[in-house]
Amino acid sequence: MDIALYQPDQPPNTGTLLRLGACMDVPVHVIEPCGFPFSPKAIKRYAMDYADHVQMHHHLDWANFQRWHEMSQRRVVLLTTQSSTVYSDFSFRPDDILMVGSESAGVPTDVHSYCEARVTVPMKTEVRSLNVAVALSMVLGEALRQTDMLPNINQTKS
Repeated sequence: MDIALYQPDQPPNTGTLLRLGACMDVPVHVIEPCGFPFSPKAIKRYAMDYADHVQMHHHLDWANFQRWHEMSQRRVVLLTTQSSTVYSDFSFRPDDILMVGSESAGVPTDVHSYCEARVTVPMKTEVRSLNVAVALSMVLGEALRQTDMLPNINQTKS
């Protein structure tokens, strides 16, 4: 299972999601352009000492990610408020790619349509959305649980 960040614009959320990838042993794809400088130095700052523990893939743009995705033949599952499928009712696969949009704009219509599946986190109707890092953490946890891919708690800590 992988996670993908479509044009993230908040460095702290990107750092949090890189740390999530490191802790859950899940590769992270960052799809440019980002709303902040994206460089090895910046990654070290955002992800702190977790940067060395995450398998990160950098895609220069959406077309670059699409080419990689088409070769991988895996399903892209978009987290969106524009879905009626609750993430906990969805059947995840071990090779799914869970994608979130940018914090300020989500994803454009063509990206939304490109994704093979869309899931949502149920919320009160009076609120707009969760932070993308929080939402992706919830959904990734359920997806890893369903696919029996949660990290082994008996592993020796390094």
